[in-house]
Amino acid sequence: MTDKLPPDALIEAALLTQTEPLSEKTMRELCVPPLSPDKLIDVLANLKTRWQNRALQLVHTHEGWRFQIAQAAFERLGSLQEQRAPRYSRAVMETLAIIAYQQPVTRGDIEGIRGVAVSQNVMQTLQDRGWIEIIGHRDSIGRPALWATTNVFLSDLQLESLEELPPLTELGELVLPDLIEPAMNDEKLDTEKIEAKVNINLN
Repeated sequence: MTDKLPPDALIEAALLTQTEPLSEKTMRELCVPPLSPDKLIDVLANLKTRWQNRALQLVHTHEGWRFQIAQAAFERLGSLQEQRAPRYSRAVMETLAIIAYQQPVTRGDIEGIRGVAVSQNVMQTLQDRGWIEIIGHRDSIGRPALWATTNVFLSDLQLESLEELPPLTELGELVLPDLIEPAMNDEKLDTEKIEAKVNINLN
């Protein structure tokens, strides 16, 4: 029975079988009796050590704790065509950058910064990935939707908060080069234009 499993085994099993990150509260209450915060820290530290040289690694994200494929393994698996992640165009990446660094923004704001119209396909791509969402509407004519990044965006980039976002010039590397269309490697994000429009300090 599960109540006979030691806490570390039970928590390890939960982390391996759940598709979403687990909060510390959820993991503490999974055990009988519930673990103290200090005991849970010990359990998680031991699990991180146990898995540190394997293909899966235990990581803490904005949404909680989860196992994910180690970066070195991920890069190797990327060579398998059928397992490649979807690639994103320059338009998608520039739109994501503007939303991430200037949120909340309207679609009109994004178009004003990029200087071109933003297609519905671009917004839908970012929505389907779970990286952006509507958080309200601006109190102006037409009440346009206000867009912002999600907790999934922070979790996928392994960030605790928006304050940890890197300089804009590094965003493409953080999202992973394998997710960007090959043609974009030569063009790069138009970071100078975006920086000038949204007044981002790249340091």
